Amino acid sequence: MPACAVSRVNTMSQMLTIALTKGRILEETLPLLKAAGIEPLEDMEKSRKLVFPTNREDVRLLLLRGADVPTYVQFGAADMGISGKDTLMENGAEGLYEPLDLNIARCRLMTAGVKGQQTPAGRIRVATKYVNVTKQYYASLGRQIDVIKLYGAMELAPIMNLADEIVDIVDTGNTLRANGLEPREHIADISSRLIVNKASMKMKHLLIQAIIDPIAKAVSQKAVSQ
Repeated sequence: MPACAVSRVNTMSQMLTIALTKGRILEETLPLLKAAGIEPLEDMEKSRKLVFPTNREDVRLLLLRGADVPTYVQFGAADMGISGKDTLMENGAEGLYEPLDLNIARCRLMTAGVKGQQTPAGRIRVATKYVNVTKQYYASLGRQIDVIKLYGAMELAPIMNLADEIVDIVDTGNTLRANGLEPREHIADISSRLIVNKASMKMKHLLIQAIIDPIAKAVSQKAVSQ
């Protein structure tokens, strides 16, 4: 193999790729990465790029849809990533380690329905994008349901008689109240988690651990100060 090719392979084998997602999670993640000595060389929110170099030659960042982050990490296209616990619950976490709860983007996964309206007895219709979690939750209650998969505007489903209840993320609850709904049963507390590809953890353990440790310290310090 030519020397240049060997060098390129060695460089890639030591390159760490971290998958992130836009929005609130990115805003709260960047200070944690900075605590680990990692900063993107340009504004990730304003750029149209998907791959970003950082101030470290051995670390690059990917910007993905939130639902795609675990997939990139699971299959090794990224070594590490930041993902909401709701996404991990829905899609499973095979091939992943979840070493750290970052304690950011906190919210709740809940059922909700029309305010003051009783949930019908017997089989009900539930609208959600969390199909697997919803089936598991209602099965644990012994309730029979028909799941209607939606990708947005979940609050409309009960109002338009498409569903009896919804399962969705609740932060303040203001959106539910504005649409005449109320939160009901609590399914899980949600926050963003640091995830690591299992093979990467073995092959690049020192590099990855050197990132996890200062992030864990920053998370702990933030929790103490709050």
